[in-house]
Amino acid sequence: MSVPASETVGEPGAGDPDRPTAMRTVGFEALGAEELDAWHLLRAANPLLDSPYFHPGFAAAVHASGRRVRVAVGRDRAGRVLALLPHHRERSLIRPAGWPAADFQGPVLAPGSSFSPLGLLTGGVRGFAFDHLIEGHSGFEPWVESRRPSPFLDVSGGLEGYLGRVSRSGKDNMGQARRRIAKTERTHGTVRFVADSLDREALARVVELKRGQYAATGARDYFAEPDRRELLTRLLHTRDSAFGGVLSTLHAGPHLIAAHFGLRSGKVLHWWFPVYDPAFANLSPGWMLLRELVAAAPALGITRIDLGRGEDEYKRRAKTGETLVCQGIVTRSSTLQTLRRARTSVIDAAKSSALGPALRRIARGFRMLNR
Repeated sequence: MSVPASETVGEPGAGDPDRPTAMRTVGFEALGAEELDAWHLLRAANPLLDSPYFHPGFAAAVHASGRRVRVAVGRDRAGRVLALLPHHRERSLIRPAGWPAADFQGPVLAPGSSFSPLGLLTGGVRGFAFDHLIEGHSGFEPWVESRRPSPFLDVSGGLEGYLGRVSRSGKDNMGQARRRIAKTERTHGTVRFVADSLDREALARVVELKRGQYAATGARDYFAEPDRRELLTRLLHTRDSAFGGVLSTLHAGPHLIAAHFGLRSGKVLHWWFPVYDPAFANLSPGWMLLRELVAAAPALGITRIDLGRGEDEYKRRAKTGETLVCQGIVTRSSTLQTLRRARTSVIDAAKSSALGPALRRIARGFRMLNR
């Protein structure tokens, strides 16, 4: 195959036959059938990669939406593709494709294979920053700074099966949601749930409500960038049975009271952008929506709903289990590592301090220095 001029050559691996001996980085658009076929085969062989974030369709959608995705492709001496890692480059840092909304990250490779992340540091790249790296990649261990839980719902058997596994708190909240649905119908009209909607107006309302939530909480507005709004629209109309977006809506009479836009691949649904109308907050519509989605799981072919990393109270109550995701940065620069650790300390302090706003401004300063 021809080698695009934009490729960079990474460090060769050691004598491990399952470790790439050469790493090249190309734009996503330069991937051919060989690389894409290998991507699907490697992912299918590794149960740790069943999240939709590891499907090439996610990287393709991000790239097509206007934010360039580059892919590090690792090969053995015979030229076989052993690993792929889609990412973005921001000045001297690279980050996983879809960042900052990629809730699972890491290289796509076969189980038991090794990966040397230092091979990513070429062509002026000073670091590879990750914040949702899945466990199981020993090659990244020297650069892991922390680990945090990422909860999930085992929805095998639908609502009945889920209720048999969830904690008492989760059962109580699901029971309350059932009673609130009945109350809502009496006061606001028929409650209507659509598990997989193609309603573009409803999707626009999801973005509107989410932006309002960001503004109310002081969080950075993810949808301030137009390409991210385009990404959701593109994913909504990706109807491949193996990968795509899923929009679920809950109406009470004419009112859209809650909705969720997520990613689906195979039997896994990722809970990505849940919203509710603040005018109906007293009804806890988010719990009503989640209950309906769990009940609809068998019809959708879903057995697990990943909630993503987060400290939200509802995630703690609703989960049936959790995995760990890692935060850190692969770099040869001790200065960059020190700045990262300082920023992490500032952010942790901001969560529990009355000086939080000022500390967050300092943290943003560290973020700029890390580029």
